[in-house]
Amino acid sequence: MPTLSIAQAWLILSGAIMFEVAGTTCMRLAEGFTKLIPSLLIFVFYALSFTLNTLTVRTLGLSVVYAVWSGVGTVITSIIGYWYFKEPITAIKILSTTLIVVGILGLYWGSSLNNRPFG
Repeated sequence: MPTLSIAQAWLILSGAIMFEVAGTTCMRLAEGFTKLIPSLLIFVFYALSFTLNTLTVRTLGLSVVYAVWSGVGTVITSIIGYWYFKEPITAIKILSTTLIVVGILGLYWGSSLNNRPFG
């Protein structure tokens, strides 16, 4: 398989994050595997997410890919939980989410300039 460009890898990683968020959201919608369609979609979305993740690791590196994938996915999923599922928002949750973002940025900025599409 040909190597991806940096921009292609980041674009594919973005898709992997969106599929991960969709799969995680389906976990809530599946209501303990009592709803068939969301239950099946959990596995479909996670399979797509892991497939896309696997494509990006060679270009961006495992530490950056996994940190960005899991961190950004966590932040987006948290926002969905607050807004769509009406989960309570607390100061400690906001602080913790902020620390996740800071950690992602630190890994991004600390990675080699060759792996960063925006310099």
